[in-house]
Amino acid sequence: MSVTMAVSMRSLVRRVIPLSHRHINVSGRTSCRCLSDAAADRSTHFGFETVPEAEKAKRVYKVFENVAQKYDVMNDAMSLGIHRLWKDTLLHVMNPQSGAQLLDVAGGTGDISFRFLEYVRSQQERQKRRAVRTMQTPSWQEISNSYSTEDKDVPQESRAVVCDINKEMLRVGKQKYESAGVSAGLSWVVGDAEELPFDDDQFDIYTIAFGIRNVTHIDQALQEALRVLKPGGRFMCLEFSKVTNPVLARLYDAYSFQMIPVLGEVIAGDWKSYQYLVESIRKFPNQEEFKSMIEDAGFYCVQYYNFTGGVVAIHSGFKL
Repeated sequence: MSVTMAVSMRSLVRRVIPLSHRHINVSGRTSCRCLSDAAADRSTHFGFETVPEAEKAKRVYKVFENVAQKYDVMNDAMSLGIHRLWKDTLLHVMNPQSGAQLLDVAGGTGDISFRFLEYVRSQQERQKRRAVRTMQTPSWQEISNSYSTEDKDVPQESRAVVCDINKEMLRVGKQKYESAGVSAGLSWVVGDAEELPFDDDQFDIYTIAFGIRNVTHIDQALQEALRVLKPGGRFMCLEFSKVTNPVLARLYDAYSFQMIPVLGEVIAGDWKSYQYLVESIRKFPNQEEFKSMIEDAGFYCVQYYNFTGGVVAIHSGFKL
């Protein structure tokens, strides 16, 4: 199924070619996919397993291809529905304003982008109701001013771009929202977090939710986030993190390793994929380490917020 996005006067998409054929981008930088012999020998982790760097991306792709159809159902089952509260909290911390342009990387089936558009629209409705209440008996001057500024004050429409390297995840997400009659302001783009297919300084907000731990080169993904954000733009990451309470940590480990793969087998028919997802959480840097990585990438005012005892954390930083 084809994945498209709207084209503006200044195109967001740098070029349209299959990811598998992407070697050199338009700025002349060598793609991370074009590995030297030395790079091909480097290893990384795939869960608790050590694999060549060149192999990890393929294996992660296969994991999400396998789980795409049951991804949303499994999220509810694994977290007992709490993932919805975490994602809602992300939007409240973000507090996007009307006209904001969002890039949701590793956006999967579009949960964050949909919440973003709903949040902005609800904010607009509240503002309209507030304006009506304060203008119950407008003067002739206020009426005249409203006509003269009517066209000038039309805000830019907020848009969200769901960007994910996995075509199957995007297909499932796009189908879900089109079936629900939701498509306005929402675009779907195939793209790699380590080499985004967008021009510099394009977006007001960059989000990545439960996705950055699956990236082979996290530092490169952070550099790309910085590049595509406008000056003043905000980076926000929602990710599983280090549980701070020892008792909760033991319970969480027992649940993760003994229950989640079983749920994966029962609901999605896939034990191995969910075993990897559990292991990948344990290999991800803790809150302070990841904060330092974000600062090293060039972001300012970096901070994080723990939720559910550190089971997840929201990291935030700004491009100045």
